[in-house]
Amino acid sequence: MSTPQLSIMLRTFSPEDPGGWKPVLDLARAADAAGVDRLLVSDHVVFGENLEAYGRAESGGVEGGRQPTGPDGHWLEPLTTLSVVAGLTSRIRLGTNILIAALRRPVVLAKTAATLDVLSGGRLDLGVGIGWQREEYEAAGLDFANRGRLLDASLDVCQALWRDQRVSVDSSELSFDAIHMMPKPLQPDGVPIWVSGRINDRVVERLARFGRGWIPWGDDAVDLTESIPRMVDALARAGRDATGLQVAGTLPLARREDKSPDLSATMARLAPLVDAGVTDFRAHLRIPDSYDGAAEHLHEVVVAFRAATGR
Repeated sequence: MSTPQLSIMLRTFSPEDPGGWKPVLDLARAADAAGVDRLLVSDHVVFGENLEAYGRAESGGVEGGRQPTGPDGHWLEPLTTLSVVAGLTSRIRLGTNILIAALRRPVVLAKTAATLDVLSGGRLDLGVGIGWQREEYEAAGLDFANRGRLLDASLDVCQALWRDQRVSVDSSELSFDAIHMMPKPLQPDGVPIWVSGRINDRVVERLARFGRGWIPWGDDAVDLTESIPRMVDALARAGRDATGLQVAGTLPLARREDKSPDLSATMARLAPLVDAGVTDFRAHLRIPDSYDGAAEHLHEVVVAFRAATGR
């Protein structure tokens, strides 16, 4: 069983111009110093104006969900952001939750991710998904209806370039022969891929083929004690041994009567999720703005988390 890890999201988006992003970078440094295991950033390249699509499961969104910004919200590009964060930190892992990977040309994505992995000392994780916004694909000149196949083709190219010295690809999306790419990622077998999605045939196949970890989505993220065994069974039917599979879940935050977080009660909720197979707890916490305040608060959370998970 994998050792449970604690992750936090960096808020690399804002409904309007925040006037600077230093607080985000300070939080990254504080999390690194406090012993948090992983920092995560999200992704949108551009927006159309039909943001209601995020609230519809059939579009790839979450039923009733709302985008945190309007179409003119400010969103930092995630891999560029993680490159800056890598230079400000020394040990914390760096991840995307999620990267809409198919929006990037596969060979450029492979090179960018390999470079970031090398320069960060092998600390990169790529959480990937298909996204929900038709206009974002259309602005990139891509077919939204074909986004699942585009993602699979991108991951296939990335993993081949990360793994092999001489790569040839022949598919309906891309064809090339005798291509070399260096440097390779520092991590064995390349940058770990975490596949986001609901339990369906395409996601199971994608996770079985490419994924080191699963980021449950939609209804399957609500009750992980029920959905993780179903995913493990589905992977077995697809011929994939799920031993060592990483699974993302939300830290189950408990609150006191005055609505303040109850750290002790929160940590008491972890055991059933750990037993079910959650390996990465993503904490949505109210964190002080200052570096010192954030580092102190996160250290307290880390100490409690490690005690609760036996680390």
